[in-house]
Parts: sequence; C-alpha cells; structure tokens
Amino acid sequence: MLKENSVLRREARAALEGNWLMSAVAGLIYMAVACVCSVIPMVGWILSIVVGLPISWGMYIMFYQLYRDRKLPSLDSLFIGFQDFGRILGTMLLMNVYTFLWTLLLIVPGVIKACSYAMTPYILRDHPELSYNAAIEKSMAMMEGHKMKIFLLYLSFIGWAILCMLTLGIGYLFLMPYMYTSMAAFYEDLKAQTANASEETVVA
Repeated sequence: MLKENSVLRREARAALEGNWLMSAVAGLIYMAVACVCSVIPMVGWILSIVVGLPISWGMYIMFYQLYRDRKLPSLDSLFIGFQDFGRILGTMLLMNVYTFLWTLLLIVPGVIKACSYAMTPYILRDHPELSYNAAIEKSMAMMEGHKMKIFLLYLSFIGWAILCMLTLGIGYLFLMPYMYTSMAAFYEDLKAQTANASEETVVA
C-alpha cells in the first residue's frame, strides 16, 4: 500500500532539512534560465523548448537525488539533461505535446493524462534504454490506479502557492523544491510497490 501524501510531504521536508537555501538557489537558476529564454525575440519559444525542457528534467533528477541521498547534488546537475540531449528533449517534448493535445479536448482529460505521464522523468533516469513512447507508456502502466493520489498530492500545494503570491513570488523558490522532492518521494514509493507486486506475481 502506498504511503499517505502527508507522509510523503513529511519525508520531503526531512530530506530538505539543511538543504533549503541551495535548493532555492537551484530554483532561482531554473526560473532565470526559463525567463531569459522566453523573452528573446523571435527564437524565445524555441529556446524555451530546446533549453528549458532538459533543465526541467534536471530539476526532477536533482531533487530525486536529494530525496535518496539526503544531500543536494552540485548545481551543475541542473544541466545533466544535455548529456543525453536527444533522448531527454524528445521524450519530455513528446510528453508535453500529448498533454497539450489532451487538454484541447477538455481540461479534465489533460489533467488525467498529466498525472498518468508524471513518472516519465524518473523513468528516463532509471531506464536509460527507454525513450519517447516507451518511457511514457511505462509511466502510464505505473500510474494505473494511482492518478487520483498524485492529483491530490499536487492539489495539497495550492494553499502554499497562494501564500507565495503574498511574497511577490519569492516563496516559490522554496515551494518548488518542496514539490519536486515530494514528487520524488511519490515515485520512490510507487517504484518499490511496483517491484514488490512484480515479485509476488512471479512467485505466484
């Protein structure tokens, strides 16, 4: 049985203890790069994809490592997506395109699919042999029956997001690490449960 979302958030805070400041710096770098790319005339939207998506993946992996090791890796980990550029960019782009297309139908299908694809960044890390649809389909399989749980995890941060508005956005530098680390905790728990279920199936 998966851990309660409150437990996942508590584990995330424990992992972030002593790492909040540098985590906020990582968030600041990520936001700065995204902003700079988006405001460049003519090619801003292209740079937001080509540069932004690999760095977005780097954020997922940085805080996954933080959750596992209880220590934030060096800030250059934000850019590790460029070491496997084609696979990371292609898969993250495909995931976002699929989500966008589902959202065009109605908001609800887009939200459902976003939840279904949510484990894709971590799968790209743990399974370097997978890319594109294969990685996305593995995420969909892992999330079968768990989409509502991760949706409620996302939803639990709304109050914090509203409070961050009162800080003129500064609070988001701390909220982002909290959310990314909580997501990493969710993935690690789900991965363990999936592995246990597979072992039980083999034994049976």
